[in-house]
Amino acid sequence: MKLNKLIDEKKLDNRIEELAYEIDKYYNGENIVAICVLNGAAFFATNLTLKMKTKMKLEFLKISSYQGKESTGIIKKYLDIDDEKVKNQNILIIEDIVDTGRSMSYLLEHLLKKNPKDIKVCSLLSKPSRREVDVKIDFLGFEVPDRFIIGYGFDDEEGFFRNIPYIGYR
Repeated sequence: MKLNKLIDEKKLDNRIEELAYEIDKYYNGENIVAICVLNGAAFFATNLTLKMKTKMKLEFLKISSYQGKESTGIIKKYLDIDDEKVKNQNILIIEDIVDTGRSMSYLLEHLLKKNPKDIKVCSLLSKPSRREVDVKIDFLGFEVPDRFIIGYGFDDEEGFFRNIPYIGYR
């Protein structure tokens, strides 16, 4: 597959290192529950949390609104997190991309019902040109143009190519 390179491995690694530092500084010794949104954020969450010094528990959940290349606008929950793991905890959502904002808005509302102490959002990418629902991204890697992103956790419409070590588009 021919991809145009958008963000190379070195730039990714440097920015993730900076994000880890920013997050550590923000939490300043407090414990957190880091929640990786599967499947796309798996590579990002792994690399980010390995660079962080904050004491954390790592949990996973899975939601999706995509079918092929486009968001359907319908959010499906495939894997949830127990209420007790979130209640009175500092939550850091680790997401691959905030696109329309609908999925993140849904996720924030869903997790707020579980009574966390605090919720922050860390997203590797943001596509502000596609935003339909305003959501706050507390820790952001990069803003990207409206392109179909592939690599570093992002798959093609058939579910392949997540393991490309850089972020590309076609």
